[in-house]
Amino acid sequence: MENLTFNSPLLNMEGLVVSEHYIYPTFLFFLVVYVVIMVSNIGIILLITMKSGLHEPMYFLFCNLPFNDVFGNTIIVPRLMMDLFQPVSERYISYIDCVTQAFCYHTYAAASHTILMVMAFDRYVAISLTIRLNHCGTRIANPFCDNASLFKLSCQNPYINNIYGLVYTALLLGSSMGCIVITYAKIAAVCLTTKNKSLNSKAVKTCSTHLTVYLIMWISGFTMIILHRFSGVEDYRKGAALLFHVGPGILNPVIYVLQTTEIRHAVLKILPSKIWHCDEDFKGPLSPSL
Repeated sequence: MENLTFNSPLLNMEGLVVSEHYIYPTFLFFLVVYVVIMVSNIGIILLITMKSGLHEPMYFLFCNLPFNDVFGNTIIVPRLMMDLFQPVSERYISYIDCVTQAFCYHTYAAASHTILMVMAFDRYVAISLTIRLNHCGTRIANPFCDNASLFKLSCQNPYINNIYGLVYTALLLGSSMGCIVITYAKIAAVCLTTKNKSLNSKAVKTCSTHLTVYLIMWISGFTMIILHRFSGVEDYRKGAALLFHVGPGILNPVIYVLQTTEIRHAVLKILPSKIWHCDEDFKGPLSPSL
């Protein structure tokens, strides 16, 4: 039997499948998470923008990550919360909106790994290939649209797209991990050669927090990509996908405030000092490069 092309304008977005009793707790959880991400990240951006003492290239570079976290979570979380109140069979998204969301998601993911690299062209190529695929399926078994989910709807063999996606992912994650390993190896070499206890302590405080966020993002992203190749593990893949978005969005602002002296001091002038009585424990970190 020949495959019949069924280019439906609507797709069924599975999203999160929770029982009726847990709909409101789940909604409130994601609402609180989203508000925390928005307030903290936008606060960092406004703080750097409004404080003339922070108008330096390093701090303008810091603005990229909070902006990226706001962008990445805004394209995913609000839609996810709204879908909770709809039966799974009635959660619809147009094909064009799904492709647009996939483009935005992959732009966010690429920027999360390397802010300084321009990934828009690569994402354009991947999404262009996706748009040209005729689709027979209509069910997106994911909390949001991405290339892998769209490929699974295709009537055609998505072999070329899968190869492109895997090669692109390997290059992105590999180069990202390589840069991190080289950077931290150099930091470790400096600490070992100087044998300065104060310097080593500052290095541990700064690097450990940044490395934790990076590993959460890297492992959750890698897990999500691998689990797309297996059936029956949708819940684990959804968890990894949400952790990839929510984890860095919450932790990055905390790192900026606690590990960057100038930003922390600017925050101290705004918030009551009693909230920040532990400020002296975090003085003088190293440059917080990711």
